[in-house]
Amino acid sequence: IRTLHPLLATVCAPHARPVIATVRMRRGKAADSRGAPKFVSEALATAVEVGCTGMRILRADSQFYNAGVIAACHRAAAHFSITTGMNPSIKRAVHSIPDDAWQQISYPTAVPDPETGELISDAEVAEIPEYTAFASRKKAERVTARLIVRRVRDLAKPATVGEQGELFPVWRYHPFFTDNPDQTLQAEREHRHHAVVEQVIADSKASALAHLPSGKFHANAAWLILWAMAYNLLRAAGALASAFHARATTVTLRAHLVHVPARIARSARRLTLHLPQRWPWQHAWTQLFVTVHAPPEAP
Repeated sequence: IRTLHPLLATVCAPHARPVIATVRMRRGKAADSRGAPKFVSEALATAVEVGCTGMRILRADSQFYNAGVIAACHRAAAHFSITTGMNPSIKRAVHSIPDDAWQQISYPTAVPDPETGELISDAEVAEIPEYTAFASRKKAERVTARLIVRRVRDLAKPATVGEQGELFPVWRYHPFFTDNPDQTLQAEREHRHHAVVEQVIADSKASALAHLPSGKFHANAAWLILWAMAYNLLRAAGALASAFHARATTVTLRAHLVHVPARIARSARRLTLHLPQRWPWQHAWTQLFVTVHAPPEAP
């Protein structure tokens, strides 16, 4: 709307919905890769400040596939897993993969073959262990790492018939460039989990970012930052309330923990909050209230 586009980076935890590490408003005519190295550096630094320990992996889409972003990961001692797209160099590398190098990847919806017991899946994964990216740049900016490719059948295009009468399926390829030390299939699953960021985007469209409030760029940028702060505060409140609310959406948190019908009574200079009876989220709200108002722990 009005040529504005928010960029966001999230920190993903295994037992809760992601939280926002950094946000930035850019004009629609600017490329996503503009200022990407600095944006990535801020996100990785924030991840350390909020207590992330162990191995950190930056997962990003193809607009962040450039030498500056990977250099920022190296400076922050973090790994990278970035979608590459299908440029001419990637195409040549993908088509050089031998047929016997592809492995089937098992999905939750895969169907086992009743005769062999093998999983029937149209997705396969292969890896080029050493692929040199940005080969046209100077030697110091070239990066050699793993190129992992997932291919799925393109159902929109029928299989072609060769001279011998065999059917050759048509594939769609999804490569990504990574230095993740895990095994091929595990690294591929972790990269696909990057889609969890869509949860945050959906929450933003269901709340403050449904319509940006102004025709002024800086006013919308400030609105974006305020939304990110409110989003993270609600995520913290949900994590303190219960395990269910740690994974709940923003709409659910507002309905269960914020928009609570109650009546305030004053007596003897004390405030009493009368909450609804037979309220299903009573224990979660009480847990949140007690935790927030508890005295600080001793250092």
